[in-house]
Amino acid sequence: MKNYKAIGKIGEGTFSEVMKMQSLRDGTYYACKQMKQHFESIEQVNNLREIQALRCLNPHPNILTLHEVVFDRKSGSLALICELMDMNIYELIRGRRQPLSEKKIMHYMYQLCKSLDHMHRNGIFHRDVKPENILIKQDILKLGDFGSCCSVYSKQPYTEYISTRWYRAPECLLTDGFYTYKMDLWSAGCVFYEIASLQPLFPGANELDQISKIHDVIGTPAQKTLTKFKQSRAMSFDFPFKKGSGIPLLTANLSPQCLSLLHAMVAYDPDERIAAHQALQHPYFQEQRAAELQVLASHRRTLLPEHPMALEPLSHNWHASKESRKQKQPLRQEEDAKRLGPACLMQLPKLRLSGVTRLSSCSSPTLRSVLGSGTNGRVPVLRPLKCVGPNKKTDPQKDIKPNLKQCRLPTIARKGGGY
Repeated sequence: MKNYKAIGKIGEGTFSEVMKMQSLRDGTYYACKQMKQHFESIEQVNNLREIQALRCLNPHPNILTLHEVVFDRKSGSLALICELMDMNIYELIRGRRQPLSEKKIMHYMYQLCKSLDHMHRNGIFHRDVKPENILIKQDILKLGDFGSCCSVYSKQPYTEYISTRWYRAPECLLTDGFYTYKMDLWSAGCVFYEIASLQPLFPGANELDQISKIHDVIGTPAQKTLTKFKQSRAMSFDFPFKKGSGIPLLTANLSPQCLSLLHAMVAYDPDERIAAHQALQHPYFQEQRAAELQVLASHRRTLLPEHPMALEPLSHNWHASKESRKQKQPLRQEEDAKRLGPACLMQLPKLRLSGVTRLSSCSSPTLRSVLGSGTNGRVPVLRPLKCVGPNKKTDPQKDIKPNLKQCRLPTIARKGGGY
């Protein structure tokens, strides 16, 4: 940490505190997440889920950038040096009287869906998507705090109470840890509504009240959905029938496409809930996709500007017939190519954007995971980090499974806030 100067504290949580730091090398400001837990070896640091996830997902325009990991072996302290953002979504909407414009809401939600799509395609799901973990800087949205993330392919059941209560999906509330990456889309739908209305969608006071508030709005689920949930729950449950009032119309200025996407994200049955790559193709984001295509076309023109063609000198053969001109055309093209060089003949690379590419519907991503193994997978090995302190050779194949606590970015305390 001798290369950084502390400026001030940004926040503090149970497992870490976040400081604003300035690099003494170039003067750049960073956010430093200092872990309160002490670590004994580089292997423990490398096995930390948050570091594994950030290494796998970086770089991406909508994922918080991890710049450096600083581990002091002598003291056992660990710090993550990340990019410094301006604020989080909760700070953006806190105290506002007028909601954001639908164009701004669309812009933020498109970026959030892109971050989820990138994460799920790489075999990771976040498990704690909420306004405090969604960061903004100059209208660029980035997802942060991967301390609770998990492998898509790791064996169920997972930890039951992992996400913050207000944003917890029904399958997390009604099963013994049998949920999938679709829980992130439920949480994103709750954030969607909160950005649009400035009010939380399901502000439950406890677990039972949380389910009750979901049923008040959406209604009790179909019997087939409850049957699926009961198969993975030690205790049985039966809910009185509720039709549901529907999502509150506090957002009368929102378009029908906006409400359509919102309903698709908070579908009670996770099998019927929209996936991130499908959300990116929703008609609500048509304007965002068109803007990306325009940027792509501009980028292509920048890569290969048009070459002006030199004018041919006049000659006495300008009265030649059409047939003779057709015969000379291939020769002229060869001469032009020699004169202009290989750049004239070069083809543009095909650039791909996850939000533009049309994808087929699928139940889960097919890419490998870096956080854990399924029934047949293998855990990839990360190379040791550079650390402050004496060097120690480590066996990269040694499988160490330390008993570590979950590490989270500190959040701003919210009164009654669903924690």
